[in-house]
Formats: sequence, structure tokens, C-alpha cells
Amino acid sequence: MKRGALLLSIVLLFAAGLLACNTVRGVGKDIEAGGKAIQKATR
Repeated sequence: MKRGALLLSIVLLFAAGLLACNTVRGVGKDIEAGGKAIQKATR
């Protein structure tokens, strides 16, 4: 149950980040930040 909630929150944060950025460079930074958050969550 905890894993599902964590995954859902990460996906929602990632989606919000994609909606918030306005440039291709911003998308790259959002994807990188999302990857780092996932790496931290799995440790």
C-alpha cells in the first residue's frame, strides 16, 4: 500500500512539473529532477 501511494505521489509531482515548465530546457530539468526523486525514494 505504501509503495502504491509513493508511486502515485511521484507521478503526480512529475505531471505537475511538466505542466509548469514552458520550454524544452525546462522539460529536461523537470525530468532530471523527477529521476533524482525516484532514486532517493528507492534508497
